[in-house]
Amino acid sequence: RVSVLLWLAVLAAIAYLSRTSITVAEETIRDDLGLTDDQMGYAMGAFFWTYALTQIPTAWLGQRFGSRWMLSLFAAASALATLQFSLAGSLAILITARMLMGVAQAGTFPCATQSISHWFPIAERARASGTVSAAMSVGQGIGVAITGLLIAGGVVLGLKLAGVGWRTTFALFALPGFVWAIGFGWWFRNRPHEHPTTNAEEVELIRGSDLEEQNKGEPGEREPTPWGRLLASPAMWLICGQQFFRAAGTAFFSTWFATYLRETRDVSLSLSGLMTALPVFAMMLAAFLGGVASDAVYRKTGSLNLARKGVASVSLLLCSVIVGGAYFVSDPLWAVLMISLGVFAATFAGPCAYSITIDMGGRHVPAVFSTMNMVGNIGAAVFAMLVPRFRTGVESLAGRFSLGGDDPAHFSWSAVLLLFAAMFLAASLCWMRLKVEGTVFSRVQDDQPQR
Repeated sequence: RVSVLLWLAVLAAIAYLSRTSITVAEETIRDDLGLTDDQMGYAMGAFFWTYALTQIPTAWLGQRFGSRWMLSLFAAASALATLQFSLAGSLAILITARMLMGVAQAGTFPCATQSISHWFPIAERARASGTVSAAMSVGQGIGVAITGLLIAGGVVLGLKLAGVGWRTTFALFALPGFVWAIGFGWWFRNRPHEHPTTNAEEVELIRGSDLEEQNKGEPGEREPTPWGRLLASPAMWLICGQQFFRAAGTAFFSTWFATYLRETRDVSLSLSGLMTALPVFAMMLAAFLGGVASDAVYRKTGSLNLARKGVASVSLLLCSVIVGGAYFVSDPLWAVLMISLGVFAATFAGPCAYSITIDMGGRHVPAVFSTMNMVGNIGAAVFAMLVPRFRTGVESLAGRFSLGGDDPAHFSWSAVLLLFAAMFLAASLCWMRLKVEGTVFSRVQDDQPQR
């Protein structure tokens, strides 16, 4: 199972490497193809629409045909999209490549979660989920670090490296996906007892979980997902709610955080980039440690309420308090450190969210996870679009009622910071309301009239 986790972590890193590197290369690509800012924005945004909207269909494929072949297919498709991106000569091909990548990666993480549910006992699921989450940040960090160097060249450790251009760079980024797909399809098996190198002791350890009994059934032999009960489940609504608000809050760092630092803390463009990296490193560390902590609480207490609900709700509440407190800190470095600490607390809750979809997903883990992840991505998109309109409204109110002194723009950004803190408070309240008992379907099923 450690080998399985390593394969999944590498896949997560590859996915984020190819997904996020465009942020560094976009100006070069835009100039080379003669595109406008708006056109390049369409190309970058195309990924997120297909990624959100195809979560459920691609998760169904994973549940129907198994993670072994579908993860291999999704990894190869994502690599193919990256290769197509490197060959693009027009805006239409750029957009098509990003849309294909969105579809391929939409199925990646529901299938990875399904594999964790099959290969890991309850007491190790949060740690496994946290490791995969941390690997996402590793891939993002590697992509941001090497993309500019590969495109334009530079000096590293005293060595001068020549750039290879953006096309060759993205072609190189496609190679790991193809290699991973071939290796994983050859090595992996959907269930522990199917793998020739898994011994009986490990199989028994994994099967010793009570919740594992709910996940039995071979790919292709599962019952259809009861979407009516899933959508009517209060537990599912709360799981989606915490993901919506948590993803919306976290989206602040991939969208408006650097601008916030420059306009409210008088931070230079280069320094704002370095400061923006601090929360990313905090998220990487917290994702792993949050999973370790959740599993440790479960092993100590045997309570999913404490291990998932308790850890997540307290972490998110603490995040809200810390980020809100940064509102009163004037020094930019200390403000960023406080915000980074708050984001650490928020990301600490992430593995609990992924694990609860396994704990309460029953036979339909991919469907539950993909629904949660789809709603989370919608939350991130909504927050990114809401910030400019929110600031405009706050500035209008500040001017009307003489709030914020002589700098209504600074006042509006401060209000955004409080909105950011409120998102995490709302996520914490969703966790507090969640009853971690049975599956998301069981309570709805029990409430239905008998026939």
